[in-house]
Amino acid sequence: MSTYKLEVANLTKSFYKNGSETTAVKDTSFRVKEGEFISIIGPSGCGKSTLFNIIAGLMLPSAGEVKADGNNIIDKPGHVGYMLQKDMLLPWRTILDNIILGMEVRGIPRKQAVAKAMPLIEKYGLEGFDKHYPHELSGGMRQRAALLRTLLYDRDILLLDEPFGALDAQTRLSMQTWLLQIWQDFRKTILFVTHDIDEAIYLSDNIFVFSGRPGYIKTNIKVDLPRPRIPEMMTTDRFSGLKSKLMELLSEEREHRIAG
Repeated sequence: MSTYKLEVANLTKSFYKNGSETTAVKDTSFRVKEGEFISIIGPSGCGKSTLFNIIAGLMLPSAGEVKADGNNIIDKPGHVGYMLQKDMLLPWRTILDNIILGMEVRGIPRKQAVAKAMPLIEKYGLEGFDKHYPHELSGGMRQRAALLRTLLYDRDILLLDEPFGALDAQTRLSMQTWLLQIWQDFRKTILFVTHDIDEAIYLSDNIFVFSGRPGYIKTNIKVDLPRPRIPEMMTTDRFSGLKSKLMELLSEEREHRIAG
């Protein structure tokens, strides 16, 4: 068995339309250890979501490999949990029924699924809301429900594509701290796409900086902040130093795109 939970090797994805070719991701390679929290940042349109769709088995690459625990997962949906920025909760289902949806899809009997979900609902801030419907909850609460649904799909690797991007700053910080608690409790391997540098530093073990399109990993920045993380760390010199370095890298990428 591979010593890495997830391996992406020489991945390329090109799209063809009306006789023209557009490459979204080019020759991208990285490896992630079990239980690591990785954030991916980069310019808009640099292929981050394309990368996630390929890892999730929803899109075929033009070239390259994707392996989980050493096994090929290209074109094999269901090997990872995948959460988008929109919560995608079904409005006609209660919060409980939304949270257990992934388990139901996997064929787990409802009684068993509910028994597994209710302790998490109570522990992670949704106690008393299990019989509510999505429209009755705030944006942050809906994202909690969506993340618990993804967690209970029970995959070792979670792909989170800007899950807090639509939230206000205060709610976002609360959700970041909540996510770290979830990660600490379950030790899932997480790939997290964000445009927020502070968020990437606060959450991650490593940050992959993507180039502009066609996207590839330009730099891997190790976040050498102790865990558990607390919001007060954002005011430290070490945090500020990492932020300056990342801002400089992204600024270089913007200048390169303009010049190009």
